[in-house]
Amino acid sequence: MDRTKVAIIGSGNIGTDLMIKLLRHGRQLEIAALVGVDPESDGLARARRLGVATTHDGLDGLRALPVYQDIGIVFDATSAGAHIRHAEVLQADGKRVIDLTPAAVGPYAVPAVNLDQHLDAPNLNMVTCGGQATIPIVAAVSRVAPVRYAEIVASIASKSAGPGTRANIDEFTETTSRAIESVGGAATGKAIIVLNPAEPPLMMRDTVYCLTDGGEPEAIRASIHRMVASVAGYVPGYRLKQDVQFESLDADACAAILRAPTAAPGLKVSVFLEVEGAGHYLPAYAGNLDIMTSAALAAAERMVELSQRELPQGKQEVA
Repeated sequence: MDRTKVAIIGSGNIGTDLMIKLLRHGRQLEIAALVGVDPESDGLARARRLGVATTHDGLDGLRALPVYQDIGIVFDATSAGAHIRHAEVLQADGKRVIDLTPAAVGPYAVPAVNLDQHLDAPNLNMVTCGGQATIPIVAAVSRVAPVRYAEIVASIASKSAGPGTRANIDEFTETTSRAIESVGGAATGKAIIVLNPAEPPLMMRDTVYCLTDGGEPEAIRASIHRMVASVAGYVPGYRLKQDVQFESLDADACAAILRAPTAAPGLKVSVFLEVEGAGHYLPAYAGNLDIMTSAALAAAERMVELSQRELPQGKQEVA
């Protein structure tokens, strides 16, 4: 079977790690080009050594490469601002796009939660690293108990936050908060990111708080464990750091959380996660980057798998 050719725009940490994952684990995908703007970047140098076509002239340089006409999917690992232009040009050229920035031009996609609903979208947004780690937990809770409020805190090593991450802090919180609601199922969502300067660097840690309208703790716990196993299927370093915690809250405590004059009693669910990177290009503590590239790879593989299934019988490709 011929594999679908893909390109990556962005030769920084995320783009380079994704390239390595594609080279090592791409089943139906073939990395055809890595695009950057710094001719001296380590990512472009590594791509050249590995025989991958490169350009340091950004999207315009990619479009000028001979292989561009054969590329079916483009991953954008640049910035939210840059993606706006990239999305317009790539869509006009008939390229499908997987967006690893918080631009959210296309629908939010979290592989363990809602990927199959959006596989035909021309532009798929991977939310944020915090979103990929925590939204599955909110969704796991909401499928067995109504979630009135969900708050997530993503703590990442400062060393794993490159220029793109730092430039997109506002977009991170806004995009993640919206996706907690629209994908996770919470009535109200809030996201916080912490850049931890500790030495040696700490692994990505994520805390998820959900305020529910009751619900059975054992049913919630079981749903969360099933979801953790699902995410770990494509992000092996994803795990619970400790057991799920529950606390019954009275009406006053719930009203304070919701910032409302009155509220019904509820159940507070606390989940503590750790994400260890696979170490393909980045150190193990950079789980925040690994979960993004792993989710993007899983999404693209699923997109191609579905397109192969939908080919007319007479046009099925032969392995």
